[in-house]
Amino acid sequence: MVVTGTGAGAGVGRAAARAFGGRQATVALLARGRRGLEAAAAEVRAAGGRALVVPVDVADAAAVDAAADRVLAEYGRIDVWVNAAFSTVFGPVGRISAAEIGRATQVTYLGSVHGIQAALRAMAHSGGGTVVQVGSALTYRSVPLQSAYCGAKSALRGFIDALRCELRHDGTPVRLTMVQLPAVNTPQFSWVASYLPGHPRPVAPVYQPEVAARAIVHAARRPRKREYWVGGSTVATLLANRFAPWALERYLARTGYASQQLDRPRPPGAPTALWEPADGPEGEDYGTQGIFGDESAGRSAQLWVSRHRGLLAGLGCVLALAAAGGLAGGGQRARVAALSSSRA
Repeated sequence: MVVTGTGAGAGVGRAAARAFGGRQATVALLARGRRGLEAAAAEVRAAGGRALVVPVDVADAAAVDAAADRVLAEYGRIDVWVNAAFSTVFGPVGRISAAEIGRATQVTYLGSVHGIQAALRAMAHSGGGTVVQVGSALTYRSVPLQSAYCGAKSALRGFIDALRCELRHDGTPVRLTMVQLPAVNTPQFSWVASYLPGHPRPVAPVYQPEVAARAIVHAARRPRKREYWVGGSTVATLLANRFAPWALERYLARTGYASQQLDRPRPPGAPTALWEPADGPEGEDYGTQGIFGDESAGRSAQLWVSRHRGLLAGLGCVLALAAAGGLAGGGQRARVAALSSSRA
């Protein structure tokens, strides 16, 4: 299997690359920072896979096309394309500049669009494939202080829904699936552009990137499902938004500011990765996990349920049939007893 993943230098994208490596996949690693990419490549190889480092800014459509061409030249095909790259800025809408919103949109929304278009062209050469788009609970339910990110993720869902119709109409053998994630303990909170007085943080409950990686690998192997929801908090958020959006909006207005920042500022001189990679030539390798590991869950019961839905449905049918049989047997025994009593 040949996998191409964006945002592979850190966080969820890197955890997913390592997980694919554990399945002996060939993984092309796309991101801006070479330091993170080289470290990610070493992890993929250590896990049992092959790795190709391709530094690229996904906001540049021509560069993404060139990256796909390089993967095709090296390996002849692309079976799976994972879009995990994003960039954003935290702060009230009135504080964020148009340039900052534009940059966040170019990376998070257009970067994924560029990846999907490159994947479609590449997969046309090999008879099909799968695109896994990393999304978020914020794809459906926007929160305060993250307007740029929420807008980009919501736009991606609209783009993908339209593309699904086109692929179905044309009979194109490319499958699209989205993985909607909960809050994840990634390094982005240490380098994100921010106007918040406190250090940005994920909204609890928080999950480790490896939970997201397992979901991404599962989605790539079983892409017939349109979306995978990861984490009980994602399910709760999306259901609350569906049935009581006004109540959720009031709740987020009341809690959304405090729940997305610590009561201390970021350290002086902390990097900002909106315009340049934090793991550039002078930067460090940030790995997959951020600074919130002490409170982050390494497993998701909801993800297990989502992955084993068929098994659970089968067990439910068996139990229902057993219960129905028990009721029927009980009714039959009652009728026999009544008949015997009347004869007596």
